[in-house]
Amino acid sequence: MECTFGVFNKTQDILVMITSSLQTSVAVFALIILHVSALDTFKAAVYEHAVILPNDTKTPVSPDEALFLMNKNIDILEKAIKQAAEQGAQIIVTPEDALYGWKFTRETIFPYLENIPDPQVNWIPCQDPHRFGHTPVQARLSCLAKNNSIYVVANMGDKKPCSSRNTTCPSNGHYQYNTNVVYDAKGKLVARYHKYHLYHELQFDVPEKPELVTFNTAFGKFGIFTCFDILFHDPAVTLVKDFHVDTILFPTAWMNVLPFLTAIEFHSAWAMGMRVNLLAANTHNVSLKMTGSGIYAPHSPKVYHHDMETESGKILFAEVDSHPRNSSTSPPAVNWSAYATSITPFPGPKNSFRGFISRDEFNFTKLSESAGNLTVCQKELCCHLSYRMLGKEEDEVYVLGAFAGLHGRRRREYWQVCTMLKCRSTNLTTCGQSVETALTRFEMFSLSGTFGTEYVFPEVLLTKIKLAPEKFEVLEDGRLVNKNGLSEPVLTVSLFGRWYTKDIHSISGGTSNSATTYLMIPTLLMIIVLQYAVMV
Repeated sequence: MECTFGVFNKTQDILVMITSSLQTSVAVFALIILHVSALDTFKAAVYEHAVILPNDTKTPVSPDEALFLMNKNIDILEKAIKQAAEQGAQIIVTPEDALYGWKFTRETIFPYLENIPDPQVNWIPCQDPHRFGHTPVQARLSCLAKNNSIYVVANMGDKKPCSSRNTTCPSNGHYQYNTNVVYDAKGKLVARYHKYHLYHELQFDVPEKPELVTFNTAFGKFGIFTCFDILFHDPAVTLVKDFHVDTILFPTAWMNVLPFLTAIEFHSAWAMGMRVNLLAANTHNVSLKMTGSGIYAPHSPKVYHHDMETESGKILFAEVDSHPRNSSTSPPAVNWSAYATSITPFPGPKNSFRGFISRDEFNFTKLSESAGNLTVCQKELCCHLSYRMLGKEEDEVYVLGAFAGLHGRRRREYWQVCTMLKCRSTNLTTCGQSVETALTRFEMFSLSGTFGTEYVFPEVLLTKIKLAPEKFEVLEDGRLVNKNGLSEPVLTVSLFGRWYTKDIHSISGGTSNSATTYLMIPTLLMIIVLQYAVMV
């Protein structure tokens, strides 16, 4: 009995030891799998798409005709998606308005819309296409993701029925939203975002509040918003500051506006200023100055595309850090006013003058010599520049400019801008007008400002609308300086600040969930962000 009991106890101890060891092994194995599956880098793709546009019409087409046009555009996107998957990309971003364009009334857009459910419904449209009604576009996008084992980001229109008893319900009984969707590599709908900041998009409604949409992957945490949203605090800044996303997905239909708001210029600057990756896919339409896509890392653009010569689409690839803030290449946090507030302003120039960029009145001073130190101020903002040209071109004039105030005709968004830019001609009244070529090279420049905001976006744009990867940096004290030697000829060097707390808050550009009389929109409407710069 004692012997048997003793054997039983020893056997039990051995079993406990084996079980404990097995549990430990499983836990270690799980940690190894988790570590292996959490990728340090990933390959991204963005596709700039030349949209096949519908014929102009004041009456709605049939749903079949609308689907026919969208499938023609998806046929093109399909080739890009397959190419991205073949090249090993884990995610591809396609542009805003890529399926049908932008020239619609509220009535004429309706045949193009589908009911897009909340991703919490756990839906793979490719496997169950009729679960939420007639959803052929969602089914096809889902199948493209699933069949190619790649995340697909697309922009389309969402419709949500509402009751006439609701006073905000539009007259056709539906809210209509400009919407981004994301399908994972199994074809599952994992994200849906309704654009909040519309710009003359009268075919769409404004959501009740900005949506903060994120999703997690093995290669980082992603956030998503659309075009004009990037100029505002919500949802753009909140996703980065409060939700700590690693990468922003950014479908856009962006019309380029010099000197500060060309697509490649501002989007790369936003990624650097916010210290996140930005995957930006723009539509391509040369006649409307719509071009400029890129994969932007916090320290420098990985790859970009700006093409005003052809009507062709373009796919871009780049390897990026999954968690850029943890990367050795991540730029340090910046105190944007540290240097500028620590020095005595340089002696005031005698040749200062006022001039306009769009509707914004800047204070300018001319770079009269081939090298020098200048300060120009407006309101609370003083901008300091130290520079040295390789040689001063007699037929080119550069100025240092400062602007602080509510931007544009609408006077709603508060900008603080320090800029060194080339004037269109030697006539100082042309300073701030659009110019695309330059000859003057700078051996050195250092630009800083007494910014009242932490949200400053550093821009360097070279002749023929090119970026300057690895040719400049922002120091921790807020100075934007060149590095690695001589620059190519410079168009602008700017620090573009957004003081969001000084904005006058108002949402416009679509219907704010209210019945409205809708008119045909002139040519581009949403070309967003940036007619905004010209017209707002």
